[in-house]
Amino acid sequence: MKILIVDDERNIRLTLKDILEDEGYDIQLAESGETALKLIEAKQFDLIILDVKLPKMDGLSVLSKLLKKQPALDVLMISGHGTIQTAVEALKIGAYDFCEKPLSMAKILTAAKNIHHKQVLEKRIEEESHVLEKKYELVGTSKEMERLHSFIHKVAPTDAKILIRGESGTGKELVAFAIHSQSLLNSMPFIAFNSAAIPSELVESELFGHEKGAFTGADTKKIGKLELADKGTLFLDEIGDMSLPVQAKVLRAIQEGTFERVGGNKTIIINTRIIAATHKNLEAMVKEGTFREDLFYRLNVIPIKILPLRERSSDIVELAHYFLAYFSSELNQSPKILTKSSCHLLKYYSFPGNVRELKNLIERLYILVSSNKISPEDIYLHLPEIVGRSEDVININAEKFKDARLEFERKFLKEQLDKMGWNISNTAEKLGMQQPNLSRKINDLGIKKTKLM
Repeated sequence: MKILIVDDERNIRLTLKDILEDEGYDIQLAESGETALKLIEAKQFDLIILDVKLPKMDGLSVLSKLLKKQPALDVLMISGHGTIQTAVEALKIGAYDFCEKPLSMAKILTAAKNIHHKQVLEKRIEEESHVLEKKYELVGTSKEMERLHSFIHKVAPTDAKILIRGESGTGKELVAFAIHSQSLLNSMPFIAFNSAAIPSELVESELFGHEKGAFTGADTKKIGKLELADKGTLFLDEIGDMSLPVQAKVLRAIQEGTFERVGGNKTIIINTRIIAATHKNLEAMVKEGTFREDLFYRLNVIPIKILPLRERSSDIVELAHYFLAYFSSELNQSPKILTKSSCHLLKYYSFPGNVRELKNLIERLYILVSSNKISPEDIYLHLPEIVGRSEDVININAEKFKDARLEFERKFLKEQLDKMGWNISNTAEKLGMQQPNLSRKINDLGIKKTKLM
């Protein structure tokens, strides 16, 4: 830690320097406020130890100027003529603490150690926040993603209940986090809870918490996700997998802002924004009696639908490049790139597992492909499903890659056209292509409609 000591008394400067250097700190000295201000222009300091009584410019004026230049700077004020009023004023301006002369060196060392620990913790939190933001980043510049970003921007500042719909792997949790991060609650906790990932008998305890002795194995009190998210956002993923009794308790928490832990009778008051998500047809579940109608309407105030990746295929390559950079950092490996042909190949795959499947594929390729270039052959090897499920498409007979690619395109497009009843407009939309481009491909590749006997 770099420390600047500002005091007009030479003996105090040298005494502080000797003691703090013995603790391993990097020390620099200044005999006036003017010198200190010049030094922080040229160098970065972690802590300033600043005397109140200085020639020309007093310490409080120096403190104000220092914090205008570097608002996050930690400043420890010292004074032999200090009063409570001076100390209060220094703390109001933004000083970390105030020490009276004659100085207690033990107190100075403790303050320096506490400041150092605080700064280490702040740096760690900042790094973790950056990692969290990268983890939850919404990637894509398609029109569909632009509309989604615009919608999130509108609804995030409100306190309205939101229900996110979409297939598994489309990124429902990412959308929930984007809403939270753009809301007024962004400095408060974001807690995610997935009902489908937890055994049904533990869902209630995990969500609402439990008291000690509530059931066999409950040796201590447990705070649930709902309580941890107080004053923040609780994301209820796969809410369609919740049992009816748990749904009833969730409904009460939404309506009244209260709940009890499992095995407890104390009513706990919370103020939590709830965002729910599901890949299931809740309307059908309401009719079947497996999902509460009143809870559905409570959650479905603002519905958001995330399109599957196959319906925004123009985002596939951008997502692939994003995941390549992500895993380069995550796995601490040199960067890999996709060849142009590989990008072209990925765009033709429907990705039934959506963004999650693409992410898993890129991670697999990063680990298993030794070259820094990912070729179509690598993709064929590590994602055989990409050439389709039918025997006709899997069987590529060409020996040269150029010929193999044309054969693949011909067979793949014919299979898709057959599936869509040769409706070129609908096929183009499904594949994320412009209709004229698909028509040109059909002609160039000589694809013919199979004649029925």
